[in-house]
Amino acid sequence: MKVFNSIILTLVIIGALNWLLVGLFSFNLVDYIFGSLSVITRIIYIIVGICGLFSIAFYNNNATE
Repeated sequence: MKVFNSIILTLVIIGALNWLLVGLFSFNLVDYIFGSLSVITRIIYIIVGICGLFSIAFYNNNATE
């Protein structure tokens, strides 16, 4: 489970860094690498979004420690 949480956290961080690039420089790294709204790009956005939802569980872990 620890590996799963690490993967989720890594993908959420990558998503956050991509949003930082979009906000600061209007540069979308995912679109640049995989093409604008290609199937792969959409899959990456979906995976990062699901990881964001899973990361809500980290709040519960922090409250109990």
